[in-house]
Amino acid sequence: MSSGLPIDLQGKTVFIGGVADSSGYGWAIAKACAAAGAKILLGTWPPVLPMFQMGLERGQFVEDMKLPSGEDMVISKVYPLDATFDTKELVPEEVAKSKRYRQLSGYSVQEVVDQIQADYGTIDYMVHSLANGPEVTKALLDTSRDGYLKASSASAYSLISMVSRFAPIMNPGGSVVSLTYMASEKVIPGYGGGMSSAKAALESDTRVTFIDYAIDYSKANAPLAQDLYAEDVGASAAFLLSPLARAITGTILQLRVLNSLCTMLPAVNTISAGPLPSRAAKAIGGVGKAKTFIDYAIDYSKANAPLAQDLYAEDVGASAAFLLSPLARAITGTILYVDNGLSSMGMALDSVSMIPAKEE
Repeated sequence: MSSGLPIDLQGKTVFIGGVADSSGYGWAIAKACAAAGAKILLGTWPPVLPMFQMGLERGQFVEDMKLPSGEDMVISKVYPLDATFDTKELVPEEVAKSKRYRQLSGYSVQEVVDQIQADYGTIDYMVHSLANGPEVTKALLDTSRDGYLKASSASAYSLISMVSRFAPIMNPGGSVVSLTYMASEKVIPGYGGGMSSAKAALESDTRVTFIDYAIDYSKANAPLAQDLYAEDVGASAAFLLSPLARAITGTILQLRVLNSLCTMLPAVNTISAGPLPSRAAKAIGGVGKAKTFIDYAIDYSKANAPLAQDLYAEDVGASAAFLLSPLARAITGTILYVDNGLSSMGMALDSVSMIPAKEE
C-alpha cells in the first residue's frame, strides 16, 4: 500500500505480542512496520507457537510475507509469550508441567523483556495484539466469575503488565499500540464471556496508563513540557487524507500536549478495529454453522458502515504504523477507529424500520 506519506521506521525495533498466523491484525501491523524499515520481533502464545514456527520453517507464509517493495518481511526472532503471567514465579506448576508448556521456558512478560534486552538491548515500539476469553460464546449472565476474570486478565490487564515492563527498555520517543473493538461501547450480541468489559477496561487503561507512568517518572526527573508544532497537525492530517486512512471516517483524532517528560515516555494508543475473518475471530462463535459470529459482524458492517467497502488487515496495519511513528508524536491516550466509520453510526441502515414508507 503506497501513499507517499513518509512513515520511516528505519533503525527502529518493534515487538508485537499476539501473532500466531498471517490472518490477523498483528501480522498486518508487522508487515506495515517492516515495510517502513523496522526490525520485527514477535511474541506468540505458547500453545500455538510450535505450529506457527513450523509454518514459518515450511514456507507456509511465504506469499503473506511479501512487502510492497517486493522484498520479504524478515522476522528477527519469535519469543514464546503468555501475557497472563507477569513473572516466572507466578506460573502455576500445573501449567509449567502441562503438555502445552513443558517444552518451553521464559514465556512470562518479564522473562520476555529480559530476553529481548539481552538480545537487542532496547526496543522502540510495542504492540499489544492479544486477547482471550475462554467463555466468549456465553452470554454475560451465563459467564462464570473465573471466565470473566480470565478474559480481563488476558485481554486488558496484560496491556498494563506489558507497558510497565517494556517501558524501561524502550528508547525515547517510543510508542505502544493495542487493539480494541466497538463492543466496549455498544452491545454486540454474541461477543460474550466478559470480553466487552475487557475491551472497555483496555480503552480506559489506554487513557490512564500514560499519565500514571508520566507522574511516576517525573518524581525523579524534572518535568518538561513538549511543544505542539503545526507540523504535528500537518502530519496527522496528511495521514487522514492519504490512502492509508481509507477505512477511517467519522472519527476525532486528538493531539495532546502533556506536561511531562513526553519525549522520554512511550505514547499509549489503541485502535478500535472493525471485524476481520481471522482465525481467532472465526472461533468466537458459530463454528460449524452456515455463518459464524464474525460472518454476521462483517455483513452488518458492510450494510451499515458509511464507507461501503471491505475492511482489510492492511488498513489497521497502516494505521498502527502511523501511530507508532514519529508522525504521531503528539498523539497519546486516544482511540483511533479503523472500521469504515461503523462506530459513528447510531441507527442501522438495513433495519426494517428504515424501509421508506409507501406513499398513499
